Amino acid sequence: MNELETRQLRFFVAVAEELHFGRAAKQLGMAQPPLSRAIRQLERQLGVPLLNRTTRQVTLTPAGKVLLQDARTALDAISAAGRRARQAGEPTPRLRLALKSDIDGGLLPKILDAYAEEQAALPVELVLGRAGEQAQAVRDGRADAALLLAPSDDRGLDYEPLLSEPFLIAIAAGDPLAARESLRLADLAGRILPDGSPADRGPVLDQHGPVASTVNTTSMPSTTSMPSPPQAASDLSQILRLIELGSIVCFLPASVVRRYPRPDIAYRSVEDVQLATLAVAWPQNSHSAATAAFVRTATTIAASLASASSAVSIS
Repeated sequence: MNELETRQLRFFVAVAEELHFGRAAKQLGMAQPPLSRAIRQLERQLGVPLLNRTTRQVTLTPAGKVLLQDARTALDAISAAGRRARQAGEPTPRLRLALKSDIDGGLLPKILDAYAEEQAALPVELVLGRAGEQAQAVRDGRADAALLLAPSDDRGLDYEPLLSEPFLIAIAAGDPLAARESLRLADLAGRILPDGSPADRGPVLDQHGPVASTVNTTSMPSTTSMPSPPQAASDLSQILRLIELGSIVCFLPASVVRRYPRPDIAYRSVEDVQLATLAVAWPQNSHSAATAAFVRTATTIAASLASASSAVSIS
């Protein structure tokens, strides 16, 4: 069997993620017929079917599911190799830290101050992104480390939990649920999160994080009298405005809630929701002394603050 080419893997991943040849072709900037031929050629080369095709849908075969996971890892590794080589060759190396600006549990200033004192420290460049993008930034080499909510997809990552805190649900102050002190997930039936998913399923942590980067309007209740939200609510201020209007609800970590008190939004606890766990993540098999120093600093600061908080609580 000939070795697989990067181009073949990119084509397959696009189709496997979209499960639609037309959308995948559009994403790749090519026509659909050559994409279909390329996938069939890949299946012949491997000697196994990767996709089940019907007139209504495309699904992955068991072999396709395995290839999708391994292809993502391989493509990430290729991207990371080039980016990290360029980074290593820069006149002034930096430590690139991926995070969403409001997801740091309040730890970032203290971590940066302590890290600057480390012998192996490098200047820190913040790589700001939307929620849910940080793990991928580490995987593909755009970042050397990340502060994020503990990833459910930890491919290619090592990570260490820093702190855990409750998720609160943000709802319009005029919502009938705002009259209650605490809720359960079942109480949120009929309400939607920023990505359009049902709120009674809990926080969305896989693709878009708890504060989704885009608002999907296709799932909005047709009976709502509120203005339709924009197609892309790209920051938290936009999402909070949509919550005030009653268009959506959103799960937020308690540390984020403390930063954004708003009279038109009620924040309520939800009894049967998992905790939000902030973690520091870095590439598996990393040999960077600067990255190791950052991870060590982050865990030390988090532990010291947790001990101080416990001491205050006891006294």
